Amino acid sequence: MSAEQVSSLCEQLVKAVTVIMDPASTQRYRLEALKFCEEFKEKCPICVPCGLKLAEKTQTAIVRHFGLQILEHVVKFRWNSMPRLEKVYLKNNVMGLISNGTQNILEEESHIKDVLSRIVVEMIKREWPQHWPDMLKELDTLSKQGETQTELVMFILLRLAEDVVTFQTLPTQRRRDIQQTLTQNMEKIFSFLLTTLQQNVNKYRRMVGAPQERDALTTPQKTDLAQEPKAQANCRVGIAALNTLAGYIDWVAMSHITADNCKLLEMLCLLLNEPELQVGAAECLLIAVSRKGKLEDRKPLMVLFGDVAMHYILSAAQTADGEGLVEKHYVFLKRLCQVLCALGSQLCALVGSDSDVDTPANLGKYLDSFLAFTTHPSQFLRSSTQITWGALFRHEILSRDPLLLAMIPKYLRASMTNLVKVGFPSKTDSPSCEYSRFDFDSDEDFNAFFNSFRAQQGEVMRMACRLDPRTGFQMAGEWLKYQLAAPVDIGPMNSKTGEGLCSIFSPSFVQWDAMTFFSESVISQMFRTLDKEEIPVNDGIELLQLVLNFETKDPLILSCVLTNVSALFPFVTYRPEYLPQVLSKLFTAVTFEVIEESKAPRTRAVKNVRRHACSSIIKMCRDYPQLVLPNFEMLYNHVKQLLSNELLLTQMEKCALMEALVLISNQFKDYQRQKVFLEELMSPVANLWLSEEMQRILSDPEAFISYVGADNKIADPVMEDPSGLNRSRISFCVYTILGVVKRARWPTTLEEAKAGGFVIGCMPSGNPIYRNPCTEQVLKLLDNLLALISRYNGIAVLEEAVGPFGCRIYAVCSCRRPEWRSEVSKERGRTHNNLYMPEMVAKLGETFAKALDMLEVEKNAILGLPQPLLELYDSPVYKTILERMQGFFCTLYDNCFHILGNAGPSMQQDFYTVDGLASQFLNSAFVNLNNIPDYRLRPMLRVFVKPLVLSCPSEHYETLLCPMLGPLFTYLHVRLSQKWQVISQRSILCEEDTADDNPESQEMLEEQLVRLLTREVMDLITVCCVSKKGAAEHNSSAAADGDDDEMMSTDVTPPSSAELTELGKCLMKQEDVCTALLITAYRSLSWKDTLSCQRTTTQLCWPLLKQVLTGNLLPDAVTWFFTGVLKGLQTHGQHDGCMAALVHLAFQIYEALRPRYAELKAVMEQIPEIQKESLEQFDSKLLNPTLLKVADKRRKDNFKRLIAGCIGKPLGEQFRKEVHIRNLPSLFKKAKPSLETDVLENNEDGEGLTALFEP
Repeated sequence: MSAEQVSSLCEQLVKAVTVIMDPASTQRYRLEALKFCEEFKEKCPICVPCGLKLAEKTQTAIVRHFGLQILEHVVKFRWNSMPRLEKVYLKNNVMGLISNGTQNILEEESHIKDVLSRIVVEMIKREWPQHWPDMLKELDTLSKQGETQTELVMFILLRLAEDVVTFQTLPTQRRRDIQQTLTQNMEKIFSFLLTTLQQNVNKYRRMVGAPQERDALTTPQKTDLAQEPKAQANCRVGIAALNTLAGYIDWVAMSHITADNCKLLEMLCLLLNEPELQVGAAECLLIAVSRKGKLEDRKPLMVLFGDVAMHYILSAAQTADGEGLVEKHYVFLKRLCQVLCALGSQLCALVGSDSDVDTPANLGKYLDSFLAFTTHPSQFLRSSTQITWGALFRHEILSRDPLLLAMIPKYLRASMTNLVKVGFPSKTDSPSCEYSRFDFDSDEDFNAFFNSFRAQQGEVMRMACRLDPRTGFQMAGEWLKYQLAAPVDIGPMNSKTGEGLCSIFSPSFVQWDAMTFFSESVISQMFRTLDKEEIPVNDGIELLQLVLNFETKDPLILSCVLTNVSALFPFVTYRPEYLPQVLSKLFTAVTFEVIEESKAPRTRAVKNVRRHACSSIIKMCRDYPQLVLPNFEMLYNHVKQLLSNELLLTQMEKCALMEALVLISNQFKDYQRQKVFLEELMSPVANLWLSEEMQRILSDPEAFISYVGADNKIADPVMEDPSGLNRSRISFCVYTILGVVKRARWPTTLEEAKAGGFVIGCMPSGNPIYRNPCTEQVLKLLDNLLALISRYNGIAVLEEAVGPFGCRIYAVCSCRRPEWRSEVSKERGRTHNNLYMPEMVAKLGETFAKALDMLEVEKNAILGLPQPLLELYDSPVYKTILERMQGFFCTLYDNCFHILGNAGPSMQQDFYTVDGLASQFLNSAFVNLNNIPDYRLRPMLRVFVKPLVLSCPSEHYETLLCPMLGPLFTYLHVRLSQKWQVISQRSILCEEDTADDNPESQEMLEEQLVRLLTREVMDLITVCCVSKKGAAEHNSSAAADGDDDEMMSTDVTPPSSAELTELGKCLMKQEDVCTALLITAYRSLSWKDTLSCQRTTTQLCWPLLKQVLTGNLLPDAVTWFFTGVLKGLQTHGQHDGCMAALVHLAFQIYEALRPRYAELKAVMEQIPEIQKESLEQFDSKLLNPTLLKVADKRRKDNFKRLIAGCIGKPLGEQFRKEVHIRNLPSLFKKAKPSLETDVLENNEDGEGLTALFEP
């Protein structure tokens, strides 16, 4: 084609590019221009001459970039079909562009440099080393022409390393060829990089003056301005060389990094003091010091602990920190901190190992510099040092070093400052705030970070105190005394709780909060570390007395005081006479009010104090029951006095105190005595719960709604609450039953249990049968509890659904067994209504129309939205009566199921043998689940059904669990299928207009709830059906092999030893239940929840299917299972972990069932892009066992290639044009072809096929 035609086409292309990039262009013209350009790239035979003409440096930068894009497109998509001479022509011209076709290094646009380097790398990936052996020499020659060319060569070498090693974006054989050749030439490459770096840095330093000379230069020389561009050019090359080195240091042999007496490390340390180059140098140093591998290879890195290296590192840190907060210097400080952390890790790995590395002489200097970062104003830098401190304190040899031991008081002193929660980005009350504005987007982000940082600090402080417990305790004591004596400083922000009270940002509270955490951490560690006779009891008791005598009306500070009481309580075991004072302090806090007799709702801070006091009493009775037992009567009388006033305590607080009493009663170790006590304790509850009025309320939904006040219209939704007392009575009964069921137990030792009358016989296995002293009391309250639950649920509508096998799937409370149907019929009249049924919702008062909705805090938790910080403490717990009503219904529902979930482990045999227990559950907990929203169904499965299954003895599977779980699983399958169908249809119709009454946030909430419910259901099925042994072994081995995130794992296969449990086998014997379990498991694979899919694939699918393989499965059923797995691959194939597990499962099914079911081959033939010839060969080997010699992994790889057409891809890759890179003649000696070589690997089109299915 003539030059005129090329010029004409180029003119059109220039116009098109101008239209595309002109913001004033209309959309129509822009689309036409874009279409013209794309068609040109795809179809025009003269792309190369046009691209070269457009790339000339006389053109504008936009046009040049487009011209170079054309050349890149040609290399990526036409290279395989280009004649050899045209390839050489293109290569020579591109190298010519680098040599002569670019602007000066300081003038050339970065996107031009980037695309030029991409073109060269794309050619290298296709031709080097076999067809372009002199590539490195050519690059070396180019680099000698000047700084512009040298920088481009650096870009080329960096991109090559990234594509080949880091991102691995080319076929295996080509990658292996290039990486092998890079490795063979690495000595030359590294020498070239180091020489380039050294020469350009030296030139740069000579022109601008070395750092030490720079301060002395008072007036610049006349040549400075003239040399400035040259100096900047050298600096640019230096930066490029450092960036390129960073791309290689991570993977090259350590010998290159440590060659010539660690010349590279020495240079990098020197450059730390060069402002323009220090960040790049620190990056390289960090990568080098973070290297893993053989300890022997890492020994040379200890040179960085030498005088010279340590001097440069410390002086660079001091200089950067001394110049104030500038982002560039701050980034450098972060890198330098990471370098010191990595150095510490290397030190811990090498000292004391077989590599004969001694503790470095400069350890003290290193620790001082590390401590400087721990005391830096930046909270991020402080947190970065914690893991390394922990490693040092934990180290077997270093932890005994006097230098490190001397550092412990300094570290603890620094921690005292670091634990103070200051540095919120929105504030200015600390030097940390300015740094936080660089690191965090909001106060909520900072708060989440700081909570994690504080927990990490606590762990490290405990390690330090294990080495020196007395110092930590002494510091805690001093700080505690100081805070007790210090005046309260509420700061500029008053708490809304009351005048003169602290908010969470008040200076006094943040100090108290930090001191409390510090004391708790070091005191608990001291008791674990020191022998009993070494404990400083007198000092501890002195501190306890000071705390007990301290009085405050500030709820936030009082909460800290209570934590200190708990932390110091172990000292009371040495001086029991102080127990009454402790109890008095705690009981005073249980009834704490900021303003006595106030009608206003309590704030979160006040409620937290009261709950904190109750929790402290429970913890004391749980951990030190023998200590409290002698004071039982005093404790009991005090509690009775508090309970006598119905309005003094909330129901949860009453229950907490009763729980504490039950815990102490466990120490009676006398069944009869404890039973009498529990009867007395629960008599008020029994009288109220079994009263005629309560019976009436619990049997009539309208009466229940009226009793709790949900049908009222309230004028003042904040203050007015006429039915609050009624609700509190119901809550009190349920809380108390739960507390007794959770806490009442028999003695832990068999001898004591027998002596106390708790053992009533033995199981056939020889295990003792215990009786719980609370059983009689709880069981007589059970009927009304189930009636209360049925207020929520009601009668289920008996529905039927047809499974894919033509089998009946019966909805919950429906089964072929006539006795179940009759039981349901009996209950129909009694529980015909329901709180969640539309007709009952309509009876709710105007104020309470949304009383059954989720609480906002629940929604935020599901959607992952953070709670505003101040609101946590300064706002009332429930701001309006509607929120109180929502909280009542939510808590009541959860607690009812907690009781049922705890009843099995608590009462054991007495509970499981209750007459008709399965029917009672079916008629209460499981009725009309269609009306129960997802957010209420989830806790039922988690806190009731799952614990019941885990604790139920096998002899009750047939009588209790199977009658219950069978209908439940069949119902859950129908429910989830419908929910996911709605979500799928919503996705399909997402482009259409949607109704305003269901906004996007509501849809997101609903979808997330369906995902969470799905995970809950699949987890329940797994618990019921699959033995934990195989899964546990698999999980532990996976954890040992690496710390990869579950979703990133690519080698996820079901544990070979996963077997069905006895319960699973029992359930699978029932045809309708077996059908429901299998359909739920295999259908869930294509539901859009990756986590659920992976867990189900690895833990559940194969064990369930294996159980029915021996039977006569219908061909339709087999194809449905196999298709279900392939659909899962289509949905989740983009996630490596899911893809690996699903491919393994599909392979297992095909290998196990293909010999019996030819229909599976028909399914395989429908997979897009499947190679029929390859499938035939795979099938023939599978059906002929004598040919089946190929290793299992290779067979699986072949199978994966066959089904590649149905493996889903990420959205970004679905429409991307595929790049094909041909393999060149191998650099390695070819092995003799094995007998198993098949058509997948050796047919004449094999290269294209292999590339097509390459992951």
